[in-house]
Amino acid sequence: MTNIWVAKPVENISVVKELAQVLSIDETIAQLLVLRGVKTFNEARDFFRPDLAKLHDPFLMKDMGQAVQRLVQCIERNEKVLVYGDYDVDGTTSVTLVYTVLTELGVTCDYYIPDRYTEGYGFSYAGVDYAESIGASLIITLDCGVRDGLKIRYAADKGIDVIVCDHHQVMDIPPAVAVLDPHRSDCNYPYKGLSGCGVGFKMLQALFITLGYDQEFLLRHLDLLTVSIGADIVPLNGENRILAYYGLQLLAQSKKRPGIQAMLTSANFTKQELTISDVVFILAPRINAAGRIYSGKQAVELLLAPDLERAMKLSPNLEEVNGTRKELDKNITSEALQRIMEDEFYHSSFSTVVAGKGWHKGVVGIVASRLIESHYKPTIVLVDDGEKMVGSARSIHGLDMFELLEECSDLLEQFGGHTMAAGLTLKSDKYLAFREKFDQCVSQRLNNRLPQPFIEYDAEIKLEQITPKFYRIIKQFSPYGPENMRPVFMARRVRDARFTRAVGQDGSHLKLHLMQGNDDKLTFDGIGFGLGKWAQYMTAGNEVDIVFSLNENHFNGVTTLQLSVKDIRKSEE
Repeated sequence: MTNIWVAKPVENISVVKELAQVLSIDETIAQLLVLRGVKTFNEARDFFRPDLAKLHDPFLMKDMGQAVQRLVQCIERNEKVLVYGDYDVDGTTSVTLVYTVLTELGVTCDYYIPDRYTEGYGFSYAGVDYAESIGASLIITLDCGVRDGLKIRYAADKGIDVIVCDHHQVMDIPPAVAVLDPHRSDCNYPYKGLSGCGVGFKMLQALFITLGYDQEFLLRHLDLLTVSIGADIVPLNGENRILAYYGLQLLAQSKKRPGIQAMLTSANFTKQELTISDVVFILAPRINAAGRIYSGKQAVELLLAPDLERAMKLSPNLEEVNGTRKELDKNITSEALQRIMEDEFYHSSFSTVVAGKGWHKGVVGIVASRLIESHYKPTIVLVDDGEKMVGSARSIHGLDMFELLEECSDLLEQFGGHTMAAGLTLKSDKYLAFREKFDQCVSQRLNNRLPQPFIEYDAEIKLEQITPKFYRIIKQFSPYGPENMRPVFMARRVRDARFTRAVGQDGSHLKLHLMQGNDDKLTFDGIGFGLGKWAQYMTAGNEVDIVFSLNENHFNGVTTLQLSVKDIRKSEE
């Protein structure tokens, strides 16, 4: 599919010029800052110098006082606590964080991760039964619970209190002792972008303040929170930026958490520093694979490993399940694409809702993302057991998946999630009706126009602007993520400077050697994945426009700057 190139709009160019003057920086850099909501000297200082002292008061979150009061009571009475979390990265890191800190405080704890296949997503009756069996009088739910009122009542009937730490959209407030969720309509907490682990962290922060404990003791665990921030694709601005900035420093230390060190060793990771991209593409898939294929308890056990020797014995298990996950992902994606090609419904549909028997529930979310790469439509992939279907949904820019599912809720047994991703359950005999209604809802949102993929870029620049100083400042924009993505640039009329060629086993990628204008001494290397088809056109001397970001290439111990080219088009005559 052909991408539309869209320049991000700058509402007030005078703000850009003023910021450039105040900070004594290039106007392009100032434009990048303004596009990220940074418009004053003080905002720029906070952006470039994240400060833990600027974290919000945790007691601004609704119900925080009740949550801390119950925790203090639990400590004073030496009650047993069950730390309960979802089976994905956010849930397992949350459980590891809260379980570790409470245990260090002397609280008698156990943890519980539900089985994806027998219990499903969220707080479960089986989890409550387990809490009762071990004599726990308090359950802390992490990354789940806000949609589980019936199960919380079930716990209450057994004399077990529940504190909910969640970050999903709230419909009705469940009857828990405390419900911590910044998305509550009655919650005035100033930052709404926390991960589930982030909400758990704020609860612990409030507890430490109440007990008069040194915050440094808690901040040692920001590595876990940073993994959740990266993996759960939450915004990398505001409070998350501060937390991730310091968490990445912990992840880069030579004495890393043994479980994380073991995963990086198994992945042959040798860089000195970790980025959010490394979290997303190296750590997150391995942690996620445990819950997708076998059990999220594998991930928690590894993250809790007391030393590297123990961690190295456990990490091969995650490598194995991650390999299984990759194979399942590949096979189911292939089968789903075949079904889409053969069913005429999808030839004119505005969405993709596809189901299959025997598909593995653990990878349908990944498969949905793969299908969007191919067809760029909001996508739902379901596993059909003959009576009901369970699956995952992924959306595209501008469409709120949670709202779309809410419009179809009369056909669903259960659903929950975020703007871009959700989970759902429906009866098998409702599948065709649901597919039809969901597509109609998407069509209405899109004004009956098929969505077209696009690439947004921050600024148009000339290659000569890419100086060592320019790149040093760009690097300081990290950590990158939603709301603060790696800056994307557009350059016109660049051409091959001699060594551009197709690479890869099938020649599908493009190794670029570029120049702009007549200065053949100012050249830039680049890589364009999936763009190998442009090699012949460019080596014939034709000029092209490119959209790209700047990153570093690490090869044989040498680090060089390169353009990561996202798309190419012919330059206008």
